[in-house]
Amino acid sequence: MKNLLFNQTPVFDKLEKHILKKVDSLSDEYIQFLSKAKTERTSIKVISELLKKYGYKEIELYQDSLKELPNKFFIIFQNKNLACVNLENADINNGINFLISHIDAPRIDLKQNPLIEMSNLLMFKTHYYGGIKKYQWLNIPLALYGIIMTKEGKKIEVSIGDNANDPIFVIPDLAIHLSSKMIEKKMNEAITGEMLNAVAGSIYSQHEKKENQKIKLYALNILNKKYGIKETDFLTAELQFVPAISPRYAGFDLSLIAGYGHDDRSCAFASLKALLDYIPQKTNKAAVSIFYDKEEIGSDGSTGAKSRFIEDVIYQILEHKIRNFKSYYIRKILLKSNVISADVNTAINPNFPEVFENQNCSKLGYGVVITKFTGSRGKSGASEANTEYLNKLTAQFAKDKVKWQIGEIGKVDEGGGGTIAKFIAKYGCNVVDCGLPVMSMHSPFELISKFDLYSAHTAYKSFLKLK
Repeated sequence: MKNLLFNQTPVFDKLEKHILKKVDSLSDEYIQFLSKAKTERTSIKVISELLKKYGYKEIELYQDSLKELPNKFFIIFQNKNLACVNLENADINNGINFLISHIDAPRIDLKQNPLIEMSNLLMFKTHYYGGIKKYQWLNIPLALYGIIMTKEGKKIEVSIGDNANDPIFVIPDLAIHLSSKMIEKKMNEAITGEMLNAVAGSIYSQHEKKENQKIKLYALNILNKKYGIKETDFLTAELQFVPAISPRYAGFDLSLIAGYGHDDRSCAFASLKALLDYIPQKTNKAAVSIFYDKEEIGSDGSTGAKSRFIEDVIYQILEHKIRNFKSYYIRKILLKSNVISADVNTAINPNFPEVFENQNCSKLGYGVVITKFTGSRGKSGASEANTEYLNKLTAQFAKDKVKWQIGEIGKVDEGGGGTIAKFIAKYGCNVVDCGLPVMSMHSPFELISKFDLYSAHTAYKSFLKLK
C-alpha cells in the first residue's frame, strides 16, 4: 500500500560518498564559471573556451569555405548566442535532442549619454534591464562591463569592479533619517527607474579653470588615458552594471550557493556540462545545446529565442549531411525533436509562505524542477507540455535515477512568469521547462542548492539519451 503514495525526499538523503564528491566537484566548477560569466558576452567567452578543451571546433554560420562539417562543433552569433552540436553516432533524420537555456540576467544598463554632473558628483544615468525590484540594486557594489567601439573602429572591452584593486560603483540610497515620506510609498513608487543613478566620481583637476563639467572632464581624462576613448564613444557603447559580488557557498553545511545570475546561468552551465559529458548513443538523435540572449525582456531581437537562429543551425547541419534537401526538412526534423527549456523556477521562501502552494511549488535541495506549464494566473502566455512527453522523459529519468520534483511559480493568482519554451514549441517539437529551483530570483544575489545543480546536470545527461 505504501507504493501508492507519492513520497518526496531531498537529493542528499542516502547519497553515497562518491556521489557527494561529484556534487562538490561540480559545485566548485560552477562557482568558477559563474564568477567569470557575468554578462552574455563573457558567458559566451567562457563557454567557447570550455568547448574547445573538449574537442569542439568553432565554425561560422553559413561558412562557404567549410568543405566538411565536424561531428562536434559550435557556432557563435553576435557574441551573444551560441549553439554547440554533437553529431557523433547520430542520424539527423531522427531529429535532435535540444537543451536550450538563456545567458542574460537582470542588470542595470548605462544610458547612451550617461555621464552627468549632479550637485557635486559625477553620475551615470542608467536604464534597468529585465524584471527587478529596483530597491535591491541600491547600496551594493557594482562592476561595469561592456564594449566600447571608437570612431576608428577599435573595440575596447571594459571590465571594472571585480578585481580586488578595481574601483566599484554604487547607486546611493536615501538615509533613513530623511525617509519618513519615502517608506510610506509603494515599493515601485519609492524608487523609480530615473533614480537609479550610480556615482562615477567626485573630484576635478586643480588646474581646470572651467566652471562647468569639471568633474566629468577629470573622469573622461582618466578614461582617455586608460582606454583612449572620448565622451562621444559612449553614445554607441554597450555598458552594464552587474553586482561586484563573487559567488560563494552559503550555510554552515555549505549546501547552498549564493551568487548573481543563477537565473539562468545555473541551467546553462548544467546543460553545457551535460553535453560535454555526453556519450553518444548509436542511431540516436543528435545532441544540441543552444544558449540564447534576451529572455529576460521577452526573447525579442536577433539574439533572442524568437529569432531564426535554431533554424539556421539545423540548415547548417542539413547542408552538409543530406544531399539536395528541401527547405521543409527543417520542419520535419523539428517535429521529431525533443526539447528541454533549461530554465529555473521559484523555490519556496519560508519568509513569504503566503504566496506559495506547498504541495505544488518547488523546494531547494529536492532536485531538478519539471515545470509542466508557466504563464500567469489562468496559464496566460504559457507553453504546456503534453503528458505523453512528460511520461517519456520521466521514465528516462527513472532509468538513470534522476531526482526531480514538480513546480509552479507560486499560487495561481499571485503572479507568474514565462520562459523560452513557448517560442520553441511553435515548431511542433516536444518541449518542457526543466531547471533548478531558485530563491530570491532576479535579485543581485540569488540562492540555489548544490544538490539541485547536480540533479539538473544528471537530468540533462539523461535527457540526451531520449529516442
